[in-house]
Amino acid sequence: MSVNLIKRILSSIILIIILFFFLNSNKIIFIIILSCIFFIACHELKNIILKTNLLIAGYLFLLFSFYCFFKFRFIDDNNSYLYFLLIICIGSDVGGYVIGKIFGGPKLTKISPNKTYSGMFGAFIFSLIFSSIYLSISKNIYFSFTIYNLEIYALILICSGISQVGDIFISYLKRKSNVKDSGKLIPGHGGILDRIDGIIFVLPFVYIFYQLNF
Repeated sequence: MSVNLIKRILSSIILIIILFFFLNSNKIIFIIILSCIFFIACHELKNIILKTNLLIAGYLFLLFSFYCFFKFRFIDDNNSYLYFLLIICIGSDVGGYVIGKIFGGPKLTKISPNKTYSGMFGAFIFSLIFSSIYLSISKNIYFSFTIYNLEIYALILICSGISQVGDIFISYLKRKSNVKDSGKLIPGHGGILDRIDGIIFVLPFVYIFYQLNF
């Protein structure tokens, strides 16, 4: 097991603990931490977007995405929406990384050389597995359809796809700027943007979807 993989695993465990505390903290602490993450993400974005007009657009997008995060946090007392979306994105990340490493195969895109077709399918499969387990034990999802309806599985696959596209898009920005990671804050992972590149794209999509259906 490589040193980088050990760092990645340990950092992931710590991040999960911090995330659980973050999502279950009171409103004031939540807003403070969310604001800190937002400003760090904005700082990292400045490292990978060189054009001023694109950077401003990026800031506005991040602002809307974090606003969606804030709104989902207080939709219900159990954070069921956030857990659901985060689990889909985590499943996508884990599946893409694990299956891609095990099976390898043809490259998905030149933008991100480490992405493979096997990793893409692994991301879809793991997001379905992770979120299905969550839905089977949770009674707090307030979507207008049940877990037995195919629509929810279509939503999971769409969110997984958006998460992967977000990952690739941030990789594209980093490649254009000749940087490996958006930052160095998280050992084995890079910066904040390297960890939230999927969820920041999923949140606006699901928020709009939620507004149109309620």
